[in-house]
Amino acid sequence: MALCGGVGAMALPSELIVHIFSFLSDRDKLRASAVCSRWRECLFYPALWTELKLRIGSGCNNGSGSSEETSRLEFLMRKFGSFVRELQLELAPVEGYLSPLNNDPSSPRMDQPPGADSDPQLSERWRDAMTTYLDQVLCVFTSIRNNRNLQKLSLYGDTCILQQEGLLDSSNLHQIHQGDKKINEIQQLFMELLSNSRQMRWLSCSFMLGLVTPCSLACLSNPSAETLQHLSLLDHQLGPLISPSELDRLSNLHSLALDFSDLTSELCGLLASPRRTPLHRLSLLLNGAALEFKPLEGTATEEDWKALVRVSANLRVYIMTLEVDSSELLRVLKPSLPLERLHLDSYSTLVTDATLELISQQYNKTLTHFLLLRDDPNFPDLSVNRNEDPLVLLAWRCTQLAVLVIHGYTVWSHNLVAISRLRGSNLRVLTVSEESIDFDPDQSVCMEGDPVHNLVKEVSLGLGRVWHPCLDSSLVLSEPTQHFHRELHAFSMDLLILVSQPSDSSGDGGLTLGLCETG
Repeated sequence: MALCGGVGAMALPSELIVHIFSFLSDRDKLRASAVCSRWRECLFYPALWTELKLRIGSGCNNGSGSSEETSRLEFLMRKFGSFVRELQLELAPVEGYLSPLNNDPSSPRMDQPPGADSDPQLSERWRDAMTTYLDQVLCVFTSIRNNRNLQKLSLYGDTCILQQEGLLDSSNLHQIHQGDKKINEIQQLFMELLSNSRQMRWLSCSFMLGLVTPCSLACLSNPSAETLQHLSLLDHQLGPLISPSELDRLSNLHSLALDFSDLTSELCGLLASPRRTPLHRLSLLLNGAALEFKPLEGTATEEDWKALVRVSANLRVYIMTLEVDSSELLRVLKPSLPLERLHLDSYSTLVTDATLELISQQYNKTLTHFLLLRDDPNFPDLSVNRNEDPLVLLAWRCTQLAVLVIHGYTVWSHNLVAISRLRGSNLRVLTVSEESIDFDPDQSVCMEGDPVHNLVKEVSLGLGRVWHPCLDSSLVLSEPTQHFHRELHAFSMDLLILVSQPSDSSGDGGLTLGLCETG
């Protein structure tokens, strides 16, 4: 990098060095910052770092690892927190802290927090995990509290862990040293951030333990209330996180994500007001474990959905259900609901063939994504006592179907071939776990060769591309709340890229770091 006349790169103006560094990848920027103090100073110019993506945790469960990642987080937030425009913070799943000590493979995906009769060692690890979580969230909000340029804030915390008796919530914080004090400070810092914001366009808080309260959104500044285009508030708390009066302030929302039980008839009526910007994306999470505390009474009716669709003609809805039985599903799947994506997830609760029949009939023109997942060793056959398999009928009726994912239910090989032929290359994703596939012995007798090889060949021909069953069910059974958070982000982001105003072009730098890598 030497220049003519023996003048080296150190003689270049800082502005030119910053411009040169703008062509580097994020990883190369970090490497270059270790060359010398001058380069390090130039590399931390705000223009190079407008976007920051942090994944904290990744299952480190020892004190030294937690301390190290917290130090690295503090460094990054100290450098970028006051000026970053887009911050995505994802707290890694806490299985490393809370997984059963015996590594029982039959354990569910969400682990149980320690109770009175839990292993003491497990209880200690849980307390360490929660202490680290609180300290790291405090670090983040302390750094961004006065950031007036923040336009996008996306937060996800895998801390609302299902347990047999109910849900883990902030009431468990009394077990943590100064837990109540820390959570109160976090809530105050969050409200201070909202109050100081001036151009917030995206605000997403998913399962951040105790962060959002029913009073939080009232602190959002008036300028940000005008510019906000996406709002996502998801938690397992007992009460709604957004009031009708606060929703009324946010008149320019294009995208919204809520707990299904929080979408009341009154809220739906407000969204249907002609004075508002039409809503384009609505993501709803229905958790069966919370229905005892948050019943469906008072939620949007068929007439409410009709009124909303009249005003928001391009509205599309994404619904994910966790451990919800078919009787409750039939209550929420209204005919006028413009359902585009549906994810039915459970550990043991069965989805009936009648429910699939209803879905394929009501949403035959709108459904593009359908995920049917069940984490149970038994694989029920939904086609028993039926002339036609309900999944084949769904593939036939839903002409827009592009993504189909199945695990935990029996899928007969000939029905899988039929699905591939019905949808062809338009079915961009067909993921079926190998465990779910079964073969008709009568057909196998008449067929030469290996039945699995024949199945792969026939499905590949139907889809017009090479296809294989999924051999690892863990790739299908992702952590449900994390999947919902990421999916609603993609679901809403595609729309907002089109409707958002162009941002300042003074740098598009982004940083994606796993602060505690697991190799």
